[in-house]
Amino acid sequence: MSRMTTILLSTTVLGLSAAAAAAEGELNALVWCDHTDPGLIEPFEEEFGVKVNLREYEGTGAALALLEQSRPGDWDVLVIDGIDVFRAVDAGLLAPLPAEGLPTADFFPEVVMADNNVVDGVTYAVTEKFGYNTISYNSEKVDPADMESLATVWSDKYRGRISIYDYYLPVMGLAAIANGIDTAGIDSGSLETIGGTLSTLRGQAASVAGVVAAQTALATGEVDIVVGGGEWLTAVLAEEQPELTWTIPKEGAVRWAQSIGVLEASENKDMAMEFVKYITGPEGQARLATSSCFWGMPANAKAGEHLSDDQKAVLRWDSQADYLARTQLYPAPDTDLDIEMQDLWLDTLQQ
Repeated sequence: MSRMTTILLSTTVLGLSAAAAAAEGELNALVWCDHTDPGLIEPFEEEFGVKVNLREYEGTGAALALLEQSRPGDWDVLVIDGIDVFRAVDAGLLAPLPAEGLPTADFFPEVVMADNNVVDGVTYAVTEKFGYNTISYNSEKVDPADMESLATVWSDKYRGRISIYDYYLPVMGLAAIANGIDTAGIDSGSLETIGGTLSTLRGQAASVAGVVAAQTALATGEVDIVVGGGEWLTAVLAEEQPELTWTIPKEGAVRWAQSIGVLEASENKDMAMEFVKYITGPEGQARLATSSCFWGMPANAKAGEHLSDDQKAVLRWDSQADYLARTQLYPAPDTDLDIEMQDLWLDTLQQ
């Protein structure tokens, strides 16, 4: 647990008062916790002689609210859920990126995700990391064969031994997949079916938990299964607790992807673009993939040249072709459907 404590502490914000930072010599970035690892940030700072100030956030809504409350020019870089890039573009927050300066030709083709990162032919963001919301479990406490089917994951056999990841989109996506509904095909008419599965799952679960709480519950034995987990939940613990692992069931799973872009109001766009190029280049990608907060697959396949065999094994590097073929992207509901989905999620949590 001492290592876990170190891991969790590393997710705190690294030094920052965005409003106080000068544009020259400093870069201000709104990021997910995996970007707060000094092992990722310090090489860039040393190469360019710049101080990178980081503010960690969770949830696109929180980032958009923070940007709305900030002064123009306070922030230079934004890391955002891939499916939410369009929201930032619609709000006029992201600057166009020079597509020729991005190493997307080296990316796994399935994660270039032009439909997410390009609007009206203009590139506003680039995928930097991806992975899977699926099933994490303790292989010494459950039958691994049971984890290969969503039908048995949340059966009576494991009542009270399950935690549900507290994010409605991937978990509702898994519930849809369990019922043979494509995540892209979720609509108002399918929510009753999805809701029935969510109700069953909630009835079997001991808790609904965020990232840290779910990781802690699995590591301490409070639960043996995390629905909605994946490599991002267990890979960072693999060295000390190799029994904590993950799988993609036969029905499939949900694939997440995060993107990075430059903010339109930035007064330091050139340095911000250098940061984007560093993060999406092979060495930056390898460091991001194995961040102390959470691991995930790098979008740039050339990052494999900078990962050890053990690191690639934990990431299931050689299985990616199969995983990419068997997984579906997050649901991307419009505003009205999103409200319905959130209402259903809240109803489920209250059961």
